[in-house]
Amino acid sequence: MLETDLRRLDGELSRLLGDDAGFLETLRGSNDVRILDLACGACDEAEVLTRRIARLRGDELPETAAGIRFTGMDIRAREIGWARERFRGEGAVSYEFLEGDARRLDGHSQLPEQFDLVFMRHQNLWNGRRVWEEIYHKALEKLSPGGRLVITSYFDREHEQALAAIQAQGGKLLVTHRNPFSRELATPGKSVDRHLAVLQKT
Repeated sequence: MLETDLRRLDGELSRLLGDDAGFLETLRGSNDVRILDLACGACDEAEVLTRRIARLRGDELPETAAGIRFTGMDIRAREIGWARERFRGEGAVSYEFLEGDARRLDGHSQLPEQFDLVFMRHQNLWNGRRVWEEIYHKALEKLSPGGRLVITSYFDREHEQALAAIQAQGGKLLVTHRNPFSRELATPGKSVDRHLAVLQKT
């Protein structure tokens, strides 16, 4: 199921970001593309994100594409340890996984000042609204001028509330999309990557 979920996520990212002329211009004008995945857990989506960005940039062989730097961060040490083990030495893509609080990005001196893509899979506004509002704020701060913030959500209402919170902090919604291939879970109304949205910093 994991591979199928990731394949579907990749398809949705291809559709949403592939139609974003401004983002494509940002990618294709850069030899140094930076991706930040916040609250990433074990970061199952790391390879999906780097390969998709490489393809959008126009690389013929995304698995060996140079100039892509991926950083994942999560507060849970065990999951970050798993991610480090899984994504060591992946060709020309640079992977780094940091244990830390996404509300305190400024405390990590090794982080670049800006990222072209900030990603949050299954953002979790319902599990502490104030915490997640702070994470959204930091995500927007880290965006490059042509960068994009992409979120996915499990629930309809939570997705709407997350978008409202991000826009209240200066995010501009470019597109939100209900994933027609989202896999239903046991909790009513919950499904994998049920909604996706792309935002930029105003």
